Amino acid sequence: MKRLYLLFIVSVSLVIFVAGCEDMLEQTNPNVPTTESFWNSPSEAEAGLTATYHQLYQIGNYSRWIFFRYDLASDEGYSQSPWTELADWTRFNYVNYNFWEGGVQIWRDHYKAIFRANQVIANVPEIEFEDQNRKQQIIAEAKFLRGLHYFNLAVLWEEVPLVLEPSSPDDQPEQKSREEVWNQIKTDLQDAADNLPPEWPSEEVGRATKGAALALLGKAHMQNQEWDQAQTAMEWLVEGNGAQYYGLVDNYHDNFKHTTENNIESVFEVQFSEENRGDKGDGSNSSLGLERTQFFAPRGIGWSDGQARKWLIDQFKEETDLDGDYDSRLRHSIFYREMSQDFENNDLVYGEPWREGDWGDEAFIAKYQVDYYRDNVDYYIPTNFRVIRYADVLLSYAEIINEINGPTQAAQYVDRVRQRPSTNLPPLASSQYSSALNSKDDFRERLKMERTLELSFEGVRWMDLKRWGMLESQQGINTLIQRDPDFENFDLGKNHRLPIPQSEVENNPNLDQHPEY
Repeated sequence: MKRLYLLFIVSVSLVIFVAGCEDMLEQTNPNVPTTESFWNSPSEAEAGLTATYHQLYQIGNYSRWIFFRYDLASDEGYSQSPWTELADWTRFNYVNYNFWEGGVQIWRDHYKAIFRANQVIANVPEIEFEDQNRKQQIIAEAKFLRGLHYFNLAVLWEEVPLVLEPSSPDDQPEQKSREEVWNQIKTDLQDAADNLPPEWPSEEVGRATKGAALALLGKAHMQNQEWDQAQTAMEWLVEGNGAQYYGLVDNYHDNFKHTTENNIESVFEVQFSEENRGDKGDGSNSSLGLERTQFFAPRGIGWSDGQARKWLIDQFKEETDLDGDYDSRLRHSIFYREMSQDFENNDLVYGEPWREGDWGDEAFIAKYQVDYYRDNVDYYIPTNFRVIRYADVLLSYAEIINEINGPTQAAQYVDRVRQRPSTNLPPLASSQYSSALNSKDDFRERLKMERTLELSFEGVRWMDLKRWGMLESQQGINTLIQRDPDFENFDLGKNHRLPIPQSEVENNPNLDQHPEY
């Protein structure tokens, strides 16, 4: 008995000792803010919102990898990267569902942004503000950012977990239907639009505005074929009071230069900078540069992991402008062998002539390249990425009006884009494409090409193809194969969405891999 008692005392002592050690190991660092200590002042609310915006700069977001899906997997671009797994990911050859650069980082960085937005949305209402209007704006900005990130997840994966509260590491959120995800996106964006200003003071430029929220809301309705609701959302920007804040810049190239950022055509853009030249991350000194330029620059200048399909060059050349010249948008969209013959003063790529032996008859993505002011590229490009610009709004509105009322009323919005001073194309009615005004179907087919000529390599083509149903029928895939042989690999009923990262499926019993995978 005495021995058992002594063993009991020793055992209890060990438990107390171990527990005491654990308590010592779990001491809170007084210099690190916690949820309980942080969300107490307007300045902390602003800091939390800034941290949410900061996620836009991550490589799984608008800095790098998302363009490999939106641009290169579409019929506009492709990859022949020596990194085979990366190139295969753009060719619909999915073997490793945990491929970090292909999907996992996009998934991770989007949910990190959503987590931060959720913190703002949940905690800021409890903070005392003297300026109640600013309080509502902060919440609205967070809802816009949450809506934007869910928008991308809905386009890329469709059925995803819907997390609307600050989460913990051991949470296992439920997967929601496509409809539920889109409904939440629309709710967030409408709430944001109701509480955001139409414009910000110059020192606050880059924040989400009422127009940005309504434009994205309209695009969300479009993806779901909800044409009346899409018109209601976008009408404010095109025909309503919001039209005073937007227009088209005279020079098309100004939409892709760092010297002409946040211009009248900008609806929402990510504010990139070359001030910090470190690694991407969450620190205050992390890089804020645009990295896609390094990956899409011509071989030997950049990595050339992404290139342009040459059918686009033929489409640009199919119609001449009112002066008999080729569409000037071509020279600012694609580098190609004949570019010096087609346009004056267009004979150099980053300060050197066409490398016949290295580049031959290939084509490279010129949009967002910085050859207009330097002869090299790196990971710290300062050019803002225009997530939504007004030309996209006008062409989207044309699509909406065509679906509701037909081409007669819709053509004027396409004409505004075609007749930008530097583009200088005739209106549709007097162009070689006048037959596009004969019917809704004819107009829709022409609009598909008008959108890619204006918006190529701007991250919209993949969602356009989905909206038009071209990824849902063999007829649509056959059309895409004619322009992009990578679509020979496209598995109908499967590759219209990405496989969910397998690690996420294995760690969350409430998350199912898409059945087709």
